Amino acid sequence: MPELPEVETMVRGIRPTFENARILKVALAECRCRPILMQPEFSIIQEICEGRQIKQVRRRAKRIVIELDNSFSFVIEPRMTGLMVLNHPPSQAHLRFEWVLSRGQSQQSVWFWDRRGLGTLRLLSAEQLAEQLGPARLGPDALEMTLANWRSSLAGTDRAVKVALLDQKLVAGIGNLYASEILHRAGIHPAAIASSISKVRLQRLHAATQEILQEAIQYEGSTLGDGTYRNALNHDGGYQNKHRVYAKAGQACPRCQRGVVERIVQAQRSTFFCPRCQR
Repeated sequence: MPELPEVETMVRGIRPTFENARILKVALAECRCRPILMQPEFSIIQEICEGRQIKQVRRRAKRIVIELDNSFSFVIEPRMTGLMVLNHPPSQAHLRFEWVLSRGQSQQSVWFWDRRGLGTLRLLSAEQLAEQLGPARLGPDALEMTLANWRSSLAGTDRAVKVALLDQKLVAGIGNLYASEILHRAGIHPAAIASSISKVRLQRLHAATQEILQEAIQYEGSTLGDGTYRNALNHDGGYQNKHRVYAKAGQACPRCQRGVVERIVQAQRSTFFCPRCQR
């Protein structure tokens, strides 16, 4: 489930611990569950990263990028159930990978935890990073999109706008949950053809994207009913209490108070919207 706000929250949670620390060692947890995808093999990761200093921790779309001082970077994609945790993981059985960091005389472990084993962990060279996360693979970051970016990204597709928002080559970082919330805030029907959205509605889409994503980051993301997403300190996010349409089919629209939130399926994903507000 982690989308841009959740991954940004993970990055902000681990950044003070990671940046400028040295990797004393890395370790694989004894996990009997489905293994995560890891590249290259662990012994090569050890050889490349142990003893190196961490320069920067940042986010690229829905991925965490940990840059080392030798031009290599860890790229972690949490996908549905992955978390970066500093302490008290949700369960010991689903710990996957450990960084043991040193800063002066102190040591600190950071873990990648993944209940279902859908996440990925890669150690990439600068060239590989540019190839896999560059503009040929990922569009502009949703928080950095300008109105001109939106116009350019949506003008070339006749897909429904909700489906277009999920295309990471058009706009990077938005997932299913926040796409529904953004379109509701903007007053745009999720089935509207992306290329036909008017200039006025495009402006509303741009503004709504910034507002929704920044608010979700402020509340440290959304922890849904399954409780999977947690921040780096193993605490719930708070934005699930601010959702207006997501997973609220059959409830009154909080915006107009007259419409009833409906659920439809688009590209095999659930979409929630108000038929009165989003015509």
